[in-house]
Amino acid sequence: MLGGIADLLRHGLLFKYIVASLFRVTWGFGLAAVLAIPLGLAIGWFRRTEMSINPLVQVFRPISPLAWIPLAILWFGVGDSAAIFLIFLGCFFPLLLTAINAVRNVPSVYINAGRNFGLRPGDLIYRVLYPAVVPQLLIGLRITLGVAWLVVVAAEMIAVDSGLGFLIVDARNAGNRYDLVVAGMVVIGLIGLLLDTAMRSLERVKSFRWAYSED
Repeated sequence: MLGGIADLLRHGLLFKYIVASLFRVTWGFGLAAVLAIPLGLAIGWFRRTEMSINPLVQVFRPISPLAWIPLAILWFGVGDSAAIFLIFLGCFFPLLLTAINAVRNVPSVYINAGRNFGLRPGDLIYRVLYPAVVPQLLIGLRITLGVAWLVVVAAEMIAVDSGLGFLIVDARNAGNRYDLVVAGMVVIGLIGLLLDTAMRSLERVKSFRWAYSED
């Protein structure tokens, strides 16, 4: 394993593949968060919207992102766009449902209290909805980032010619270099740990720890 890592470093491939994988995860995960969270909050807040959109969500949600690989390659070709699309699909629905459930779990007594105090819709969202949903959203983001890291490795084994997933497949095909396979697996695990640690650190940010006690 150490020999495999040293070999990758000597040829300048390790850093290149790590950057490629992180680039795809950043774009796929980021696009999913930007689109899914506001949409989920809106769906959770407006119940009629939820009733109209929920059947469509439940149809597409169980489909594995990997099942989209043939279509992703057909639409985007072999490259970054296909992998980013797959990561986006893997993250979008978990984040959407997290946001919907976060709004649902806001105690109605706080919403009613805000309205009774005459809060305008904008103030109600900022002073009541926002602090109540942020802790749950952080948990959802942390879990979904792990999903994104899983999907990128799988996608890179098929849809691209770089990245840590590609490294594992290429090493196996190039004379069964299992030292490189294990090295790639170890690097994937270590980066996954670092990403999870970074997300957990956000939970300690004071402005993100607002919540309401049930006491």
